[in-house]
Amino acid sequence: MSRLSAAVPPWLAHALRTQRGPVPWSAVVRGALAAGPLLLVAVLYGRTSAGVVAALGAMLAGINDRPGSRRAAVGRLGTPALAGAGGLLMGSYAGQHAGPVTLTLLLTVLGLVAGAVSAVGPVASGAGTQLLVASAIGAGMPLPEPGWQRALLFLGGAGWLLALRLALPTPGATAGDYRFDGERDAVGAVYEAIAALLEAVGGPDAPRRRVALTAALDHAQDALDGPRLRRRAGFAAERRLHAQCAAALPLAEAATALAWAGDPVPARAVRGPRRLAVAVRTGTHTGALPAPARSAPALRALDDALLHAADTFDRGGREGEDGEDGGDGGSGRGDRSGAGMRPYLRRRTAMSLVRTAFGSGGREYGLRVGVCFGAGVAVAQALHHTRWYGSHPHWYWLPATAVFLVKPDLGPLASRVICRAAGTVLGAVVFAGLAALLPRPAGLVALVALCGALIPVATRHFAAQTAVVTVLVLCLVMVGGEPQASWNRIGETLLACAIVLLVGHLPALGQRGGGVRARLTRAAEAAHAYLAHVLDDGTTDDRTGRWALRREAYRSLAEARAVIDVAAAELPALARHADGTDEVATTLERLVDTTTACAVQLDDTGRLTTRHTGRVAELLDELEELAERQADRKILVVRR
Repeated sequence: MSRLSAAVPPWLAHALRTQRGPVPWSAVVRGALAAGPLLLVAVLYGRTSAGVVAALGAMLAGINDRPGSRRAAVGRLGTPALAGAGGLLMGSYAGQHAGPVTLTLLLTVLGLVAGAVSAVGPVASGAGTQLLVASAIGAGMPLPEPGWQRALLFLGGAGWLLALRLALPTPGATAGDYRFDGERDAVGAVYEAIAALLEAVGGPDAPRRRVALTAALDHAQDALDGPRLRRRAGFAAERRLHAQCAAALPLAEAATALAWAGDPVPARAVRGPRRLAVAVRTGTHTGALPAPARSAPALRALDDALLHAADTFDRGGREGEDGEDGGDGGSGRGDRSGAGMRPYLRRRTAMSLVRTAFGSGGREYGLRVGVCFGAGVAVAQALHHTRWYGSHPHWYWLPATAVFLVKPDLGPLASRVICRAAGTVLGAVVFAGLAALLPRPAGLVALVALCGALIPVATRHFAAQTAVVTVLVLCLVMVGGEPQASWNRIGETLLACAIVLLVGHLPALGQRGGGVRARLTRAAEAAHAYLAHVLDDGTTDDRTGRWALRREAYRSLAEARAVIDVAAAELPALARHADGTDEVATTLERLVDTTTACAVQLDDTGRLTTRHTGRVAELLDELEELAERQADRKILVVRR
C-alpha cells in the first residue's frame, strides 16, 4: 500500500486506503440483534412502518458503535440518537405543513447550525449528521405515524442498540467485572504503548511509537470519561482502573523524555510496563518489577514511576474508596473528591465549545454543510414536484447522501465522493439481485439483520460501509412499500456527488482552511501553556496540573495532525490551503517533546542543561520563522 500511495495522487490513495484490525465480534453480534429483530417484531404485529423507523434508528446508532467503554458509549450513541429523534420530529412536521421553498430554507438553516456544531468533536459531528439525515427522512419519507411517534420509534430503535451495548458481555472477556472491559483494554493498551516506545528509543521508529502512545492515552481518556451521576467512580473496579491510568502518566512522561534523549534504554526497562499491561488486562498481581538503571534523570524518573505504579496496583483501588485516585504521585493532596486528580480526563467549558462551533472552523464547516444540504433538498424537491422521472414521494435520499459526503471529518471530499458513488452502485446491484431471489418479507428481514451485523466490519472503508447501508436501507424501503427503488438511488447519489463537488470547490465567503487553522491554533495555545507551566511556574509542586497540560497539548496536536492529513489528501485546489501547516505541527510536536524532557530534568536536578535550553530556543526560533510564513493564514504559533 505504501508503494501504491507513492505512485498515485494523495486524494486517490486515501480512497483506496482500508483500516485494519481484528473483527469487532461484540459489535457484530449487537448489529445482528438490532435492526433485524426490531423489523421482524413490527412485521409480525402488522406495524411495518413503525418497524422501518425503529430499524433506521438502530442502523444509524450502529454506525456510531465503536470500540470503547460502555460509559463512553452512552454519549457516543445516545447523543446522536437524541439529535436524530429531534431532526425526525422537525422534518416530519415541516414536511407536512411547509411549502417547498419554506421547507428548503428551514432545512438549509438547520444544516448551517448542525455543520457548525459538528466542528466541536466526533460526538457532536455524529449528532449533526443524524440531525440532518433524520430531518430529511422525516420530510421526505411518507409514513402513517405522526411526527412525535416517529421520533419515539427512532429513539427506541437506537435505545435498543444502546441497551445491547450496555448489557451484553464482550466475547472472551474473563477478567474482572465485564462492565468495564472497554476501560480495561484501553488502560492496558497505554502500558503496552509505553513499553513499545521504550523498546524503540534510539531507533527510527521512536517518533511513530510516541504518536501511538498519544493515541492510546487519548483512547483511554475517552474510555474512562463519560456521563455519571456522581463525580467519583462508584465501583471499586472502576476506581482501580482510574488509578491505574493515572499511574501511567509519569511512566509516559519518562518514556517520552528518554525518546527525546535518544539513548537506548536497557532491555529490562521494557519488561516492567509490559507486566503492568498484563496485570491490567487479567486482573492479576504484577509481581516483582525489574528496576531500570538510574544513570540518567529520565531513567530515574522511569524507575520512580514504576515503583509508584506498582504501589498503585498493589493497593488495588483502595485509594479510590478514600476519595483519591492515587495518580498525582504525591501531589495535589488538597483535593479529596477525586475529580481534580484525573489529569487524563479532558474538561472543556461550555464557552470553549461555543467558540469552537462559531469560530472560523465552525463557520466554514457550517457554511459547507448548510449549502450542500440546502442544495440537495432544493434539487430533490424539484424532482419530486415536477415528477421528472415519475412519481417520487421518497425524496430524502439525495439530501441525506449530501450530508454524508460533505462532512470533512469523514475524509477528503474527493475520496468520499468516489467511495460513495462506488458503494451505492455496488449496493444497489447486490440488492437488485438478492431482492429477485429472496422471499418477501421474510428474506428482506433476514437481509436487514445480516447487514446490521456487517456494518461494524464495513466501517473500515467508506465504500464498503456505503454498500452495506445501501442494501439495508433499500430493504427497509421495499418492506415499507416502495418497490424498485434501487436504480433511482444510483441517480440521486450521483446528483448528490455532483452537488457536493461543486459546492466544495466554490470560493468560500471567508478564508479557506478554517478548520485546519482552528485546530492548529488550539494546539499552539496548548503547547504554549504547557511550556510556560514547565519553565515559568515550576514543575514539582503541581505535577497533576503539568500532566493535564501535557495531555491537552499532545491531544490537541493529534487532532490538528488528523485534520491536516485530511486536508492534504484533498484535490489540489483545496489542498493548497493547508500548505505549510504540516511543518508547523511537526515543530510543535518537537517542542512539546522537548518541554516534557525539560520537566523530567527539572524534577531530577532543579535546573536545565544547555542542551535543553538550546533546543527550546532553536524550536522557538523555528516557530517564529514559520509564523512569518503563515501570517496570511492567521495561524497562531508559540512565540517568545
